Amino acid sequence: MGENISEVVSTEKLVEAVINGIQEKKGSKITVLDLRNIENMIAEFFVICEGESNVHVDAVSDSVEEIVRRDAGEKPLHVEGKQNAEWVLIDYMNVVVHVFQKQVRNYYSLEDLWADAGRKDIEDLF
Repeated sequence: MGENISEVVSTEKLVEAVINGIQEKKGSKITVLDLRNIENMIAEFFVICEGESNVHVDAVSDSVEEIVRRDAGEKPLHVEGKQNAEWVLIDYMNVVVHVFQKQVRNYYSLEDLWADAGRKDIEDLF
């Protein structure tokens, strides 16, 4: 049972580091989806946010990787979408980060797709 508790704490620490990385570069409209109660999910959390442009999305995703490495000691298993930076996906296995440009986020609407997940919206700092 102790293993599960430390695993949960480290996953929550990872989510916190992701949020800090997003906020560091003024990523906005952060939403955390808790997928732990959804059957057959491959991740425990999705962290979704948006940037204003491809340059901003790229900067936010770089900041997430840097701060997660520094604060949680984790490197992503996989990163996708850096080329055009409309939707960058950063996969930490238990936590998957989605950094969108606004119009792409609206189009895919992950929050609606996973509407049965627990949802927490994080207030913008600016």
